[in-house]
Amino acid sequence: MAATHPLVVFGHLRWDFVYQRPQHVLSRLAVHRRVVYVEEPEHDPTGPARFALSRPAPGVLVCRPLLPTPAAGFDAAALAALRPLLLELVEREGLDEVVAWLYTPMALPLARALEPIVLVYDCMDELSLFLGAPPEMLPREAELMRTADVVFTGGTSLYRAKRDRHPNVHCFPSSVDAAHFRHPRPEPADQAVLPRPRLGFYGVIDERMDLAILDALARAHPEWQIVLVGPVVKIDPAVLPRHPNLHYLGQRSYDALPAYLGGWDVCLLPFALNDATRFISPTKTLEYMAAERPIVSTPITDVAEPYGGIVHLAETPERFVRACEAALEAGPAERAARGARMRAVLAHTSWDATAAAMERQIAGALRRRLAASA
Repeated sequence: MAATHPLVVFGHLRWDFVYQRPQHVLSRLAVHRRVVYVEEPEHDPTGPARFALSRPAPGVLVCRPLLPTPAAGFDAAALAALRPLLLELVEREGLDEVVAWLYTPMALPLARALEPIVLVYDCMDELSLFLGAPPEMLPREAELMRTADVVFTGGTSLYRAKRDRHPNVHCFPSSVDAAHFRHPRPEPADQAVLPRPRLGFYGVIDERMDLAILDALARAHPEWQIVLVGPVVKIDPAVLPRHPNLHYLGQRSYDALPAYLGGWDVCLLPFALNDATRFISPTKTLEYMAAERPIVSTPITDVAEPYGGIVHLAETPERFVRACEAALEAGPAERAARGARMRAVLAHTSWDATAAAMERQIAGALRRRLAASA
């Protein structure tokens, strides 16, 4: 069975960073197969090139490359240093007939060095449009699209962008572990002291965030408490709007998120409408729904198209403020109707179902590869 083959994954995200699609999917796949997750290198001038190993979940081995010379992701210098380390690791761990899985096309040369029996590309984001993307990203992805056995996309908009570039593309939008967000939890002390109403967001705060919306919310209603839970990356923290009712609480663990979410009156998706958000499918959308909280979002495609009848949508800062006002003022009948729609969405999706469907596609790709070789 395909599920018995080890899975070697190359990711652009740290495993211990924000818990999202890779961790949800791979921890479930690890129930039936060994999973080795190779991160981008970290500069460490104190020793030779090596892997720092950890086992954060059953069946998952995380390999963080530590290199004595600086590297920018999986660039040429990093690839040269990592290839012998990776091959040594594979031999030491006894990883035979591996399935290679890429979240970033930049690691394609490493995946090829493993001579995988199946090559998977899980395209969860259009990385070429992110701030600081290397110029090699697009040609490397074109090469990956020519050689991958199966391609997954993280949402409908990405599926439409990739479906004509490969004969075996499958759409797997962000899903949810609904039970994780439904159980009431004691409220964290740093939030419990804040008066209500509270409007909240959790996730990465970077170039995808519409800072003008945050500023407008804080200015329009000083009595609202705007809570932002998550790390600030790739942008200067000095550019963040600062007001007494804007609270940047920093990164919290996945286990802690329901306790924050449970204390919010409105959940926010204040994404900028720019290149970096053109194809995103936020995992938190369905997590907010699991808690049955009102949601206000800018009209990014993968929120507006499937959930326009559930989520309040607003494009400009002024309209976003009005949408939050409407969400707070909604009566019991409207809240009940939106809650029923949320439950209907969640009844048809889960990370368990997503991982199982991905397993079936990998098995199918392996059967086709074996038939072709025979």
